[in-house]
Amino acid sequence: MLREKITSELKIALKTQNKSRLAAIRLILAALKSKDIDARGKDPITDAGIMSMLQSMIKQRRESIYMYTKGNRKELADKEQTEIDIIQSFLPQPLNAKESAQSIEKAISISGASSIKDMGKVISYLKENFSGRLDFSTIAQEIKEKLGN
Repeated sequence: MLREKITSELKIALKTQNKSRLAAIRLILAALKSKDIDARGKDPITDAGIMSMLQSMIKQRRESIYMYTKGNRKELADKEQTEIDIIQSFLPQPLNAKESAQSIEKAISISGASSIKDMGKVISYLKENFSGRLDFSTIAQEIKEKLGN
């Protein structure tokens, strides 16, 4: 489903001649093609795999923005931010802080986690149910605090 959405957005970008959107979507499709080639003979790439790829692309661009800003290259940092915005348009809306906290509480109660040793169970539940909607690098600390370090 996500693959079809990306392809249809490419067609729209071509028709509207939106060059920045077109370039970003082509980058996404190139990365997806690479994943398809890597997965030959294995299971096809699922929407969850595509979302993971998109999140990796966003992370790479955030690192680039940091480097460009540090190097005083605002125009390149702005270009990267535009790409991030376009890539994020294909991901589900992220949970807000309240929803994020509620999802962590629910994951802890459902998984029966009682200590930091059970953090893997909590993360596993969250990835199954909220993939693409939570930034796992930022919520890890919250989970540790709730499980009592």
